Amino acid sequence: MSSEHTARLLIHCQDQAGIVQAVSGFLFHSGANITSLDQYTTEAVGGDYFMRVEFVLPQLPQQLDSLTDNFTRNVAERYQMNWRLSLVQERKKIALLVSKHDHALMELLWRHARGQLPCDIACVISNHEDLRHAVEHFDIPFHVVKVQADTKAAAEAQINEWVADCDVLVLARYMQILSAEFTEQWAMKIINIHHSFLPAFVGADPYRQAYEKGVKLIGATAHYVTADLDQGPIIEQDVKRVDHRYTVTELRQLGAEVERQVLARAVLWHVEDRIIVFGNKTVVFE
Repeated sequence: MSSEHTARLLIHCQDQAGIVQAVSGFLFHSGANITSLDQYTTEAVGGDYFMRVEFVLPQLPQQLDSLTDNFTRNVAERYQMNWRLSLVQERKKIALLVSKHDHALMELLWRHARGQLPCDIACVISNHEDLRHAVEHFDIPFHVVKVQADTKAAAEAQINEWVADCDVLVLARYMQILSAEFTEQWAMKIINIHHSFLPAFVGADPYRQAYEKGVKLIGATAHYVTADLDQGPIIEQDVKRVDHRYTVTELRQLGAEVERQVLARAVLWHVEDRIIVFGNKTVVFE
């Protein structure tokens, strides 16, 4: 079966007996074949329940409306589910925002070019011209918007025009703080990457600060953006061990490598519908 016949179902509800049977039984009687099923509950009894199901249905395009209507009436309403169904063939459209550091951006462009990131990249937006040639090499539109304190509102309005039909924005080392109004428009649809020293080593040159402190671990964090700076739900993190022999330059290089990998995993999981936001946390079905 092609992606035209494949769908993903994400579910969150109060845990109770019979959910797995109800979902799998419904799909079976609808003529679907389940190809992947992951579940998680926060407590053995009475916790929050999460499920991700991927299934193939030969007549999915023709049955989609009736499938969703029947699932709502016969399963979702009975268990009071928050749920969403996405079609694999409807690839998510993303926009990448970047300033001057190119490592996270190029990792995403490279993976996308090789078919390892199943989405459509609508454009790359930057507040500098530096990366235009590198981006246009991938045949992706590159836009520049200058951002200053007195032009931030206009810049964000321009960005919104460029990304109006996108599903998610990825801050691939975009070194501008987005306004609360902008982030609220894109609630849980903006992914950011930064080093994992926070709340330590705030401000400029965190790797030099880390070097001077003699850290033994460095890492990166990918999270959804909220109005509270760097406080959104964490999607993915990773760390690497270092020691006294690492120079500041080597710490920066290793940090950039971790950022590339962590952001790529976070974006992949988002476009493959593997993430359910739960309060200020995420449930990620890898």
